[in-house]
Amino acid sequence: MSVLVIVGAGPRGTGLLERIAANAAELLPSERPLEIHLVDPYPPGAGRIWRADQSPLLRMNSMAEDVTMFTDERSTIEGPVRPGPSLAEWARAQREFAPYREVADPAVRAELHALAPTDFPTRRAQSAYLDWTFRRAVADLPPHITVTLHRTRAHRIDGPADGPQRVLLDDGTTLTADHVALTLGHLDSAPHPRHAADAEFAARHGRFHLPPAYSADVARELAALTPGEQVVVRGLGLAAVDLISLLTEGRGGRFEPVGEGPALRYLPSGREPVLHLGSRRGVPYHSKTGYRLQGPPAPLPRYFDAAAVDGALAGDGPLELRRDFWPLMAQEIAFGHYHELFHAHPERTALPWTEFLARFDAHGWYTPERAALEAEAVPDPADRIDFERLDHPLAGLELATDEQLQAHLRAYVTEDADRRADPAHSADLGAFLALLSIFGQLPRVLASGRLTARSIAEEADEWFFGYFSFLASGPPGFRLRQLLALSEAGVVGFLGANVRIHRDEATGTWRASGTTVPGHAVTATALIEAYLPKHALSRTGDPLLRELHRAGRVVEEVVADEEYTHRSGLVTITPEDGRLRDPSLGGEPHPRRTALGPHTSLRSAAAFARPRTNSPGFRQNDAAARALLRALAALPAAVLAA
Repeated sequence: MSVLVIVGAGPRGTGLLERIAANAAELLPSERPLEIHLVDPYPPGAGRIWRADQSPLLRMNSMAEDVTMFTDERSTIEGPVRPGPSLAEWARAQREFAPYREVADPAVRAELHALAPTDFPTRRAQSAYLDWTFRRAVADLPPHITVTLHRTRAHRIDGPADGPQRVLLDDGTTLTADHVALTLGHLDSAPHPRHAADAEFAARHGRFHLPPAYSADVARELAALTPGEQVVVRGLGLAAVDLISLLTEGRGGRFEPVGEGPALRYLPSGREPVLHLGSRRGVPYHSKTGYRLQGPPAPLPRYFDAAAVDGALAGDGPLELRRDFWPLMAQEIAFGHYHELFHAHPERTALPWTEFLARFDAHGWYTPERAALEAEAVPDPADRIDFERLDHPLAGLELATDEQLQAHLRAYVTEDADRRADPAHSADLGAFLALLSIFGQLPRVLASGRLTARSIAEEADEWFFGYFSFLASGPPGFRLRQLLALSEAGVVGFLGANVRIHRDEATGTWRASGTTVPGHAVTATALIEAYLPKHALSRTGDPLLRELHRAGRVVEEVVADEEYTHRSGLVTITPEDGRLRDPSLGGEPHPRRTALGPHTSLRSAAAFARPRTNSPGFRQNDAAARALLRALAALPAAVLAA
């Protein structure tokens, strides 16, 4: 019998298990039994981030019909496609999907029963779906593969590269394995040194400082904020939205509708702090669209496809994401936008689609001919796509007073919420889907070794992934309506763009200001870093990775050239099958250790995906599962762990 230990039983570990089940019939003969040990202190399927034990105020930022854990006809994988229900499909007909088990929590049961495909579910509802997905993956395993679950942590792995591995668990168990896979999910790190000064300042003056953290884990810390306390919140993405919900509705406030439209009024409980929100852009992430395509899907990809990437990689010399790939990516996104505009809303266009597309094909994105074509074919500037304006919506704006800033931001947020709720602007959804399609080739570009170190650091890790989140990973639309109501109630205020925060030792307070209202600042006794932790191997909070790093058995990804060195903080793996690169083996892949997930150099955070988008995470899971099964099947019986 061979033994596989999977450390991490959340969505990524579950996805790997599902791919093992799908591929086992082909790659692991029935006379080679396999015992799988899953190690995770949190519930299998959901793991830590999606566990059921969290506030019902915390929501997903995807509609129920846009969440799946299963491959489909669009998946370009070597292994077999095993379709399965989306969250919406499963919720609607749970008894039809084996193995059925009634959801224990009556509130979650009621939510799932009433869940519409276009609803944004609670994270607790997603937890129930992931629990079922895990149980289905186990049920789909062939009889010669068994699973044992260990609700504890692993803190050490040792063993020779050519022999069995020992995995030491916190409960005293030692597992001997032929292969170990680390699917650890989203991890904590010790705060970045740039936060140390604020943490020390807070400790020195008895103030409140919260470094980047996962919202479900900080309820106890947030309780220290007092009613009416002035709080600076740095960040306007999903983490900020979650924290704002916990500090308002979570303290007894409530929203009520105003009139017949979508507007809301906030009724404070009196226990809320006052939140001053700021970031580099100064505006919240764009909300998710609340509608479906109104026209036929665009045939994606068209410009940023395998042939285009092959052509770019075939040349000589270093490459840069912004210079060599972004124009193709931008044209792909714009193609999705205009395909939907011309097909669903032709009355707002001035050329036939075939003529527009022929001319669009003929000109690169950053050319005057392309800009002239858009102006000719799309009369209303609001129907055109402008990536630079989207990226810097407050650029060049200077206002005289804070009151003007609050009014401007409320108008901006209202316009965004209205647009994302109105199917007349479904071209935005066309652009979103084209943006997702970019990930069909982007991992290959990033793993090619051809981008300069500075481009990986500044253009990929810093700019593009942040821009993607801003455009495509924002909150549900109702969250922006709530933010407007909180602003009108005086519970929330906006700081504008390019927020800067200074420590005042004389008063023991922070002063925060932005460039949108020169000279205006707010004073606060609390500071929240409202964004998700970025994992860094050198500061990892995971005991297993920390021990492997200390022992020199894993290595941080370092991209270096003559001009720049970039330390990403990610664990280096092989892009083709996820093998850990081991410094003690001269940097070669460890034959018995695999890692998948957002802490790795493959840069794929999403363990679940939108249906029919050829998810990179699913492709990685399939490749890793097939490599694992081949390796296990090839082991001589004499060296098996058991």
